[in-house]
Amino acid sequence: MKAGDELPPLTIPVTRTLIVAGALASRDYQDVHHDAEAAREKGSPDIFMNILTTNGLVGRYLTDHFGPHCTLRKVAIRLGAPNYPGDTMVLSGTVTEVTDDGTAVVRIVGANGIGHHVTGTVTVSLPEGAV
Repeated sequence: MKAGDELPPLTIPVTRTLIVAGALASRDYQDVHHDAEAAREKGSPDIFMNILTTNGLVGRYLTDHFGPHCTLRKVAIRLGAPNYPGDTMVLSGTVTEVTDDGTAVVRIVGANGIGHHVTGTVTVSLPEGAV
């Protein structure tokens, strides 16, 4: 692994169930994540995914790639375009830095039909011998 390496993309169908289940699992009871009428009253065309679900999906993306023994040391993400039901988010990553101590920094982008849903970087400690 070296700087510039690209991770294979992960395609995630954004379903109403995923949005609601993620909000419930993270104890985010904001109505915009489960009540379409309330979301419309607040200016959104539908319910949308919360940042905690997005954060979990970013973590899953990296542990699927680097393995269950990697450690996410720092997750610095920013939300952009909302993830609405019926869309698809494609997560992609590029290694921007690898150190001799087994740490990698990965630039993450999660794109949907509107634009970039999530962007940021994640610092990952890799198991010994993985670099």
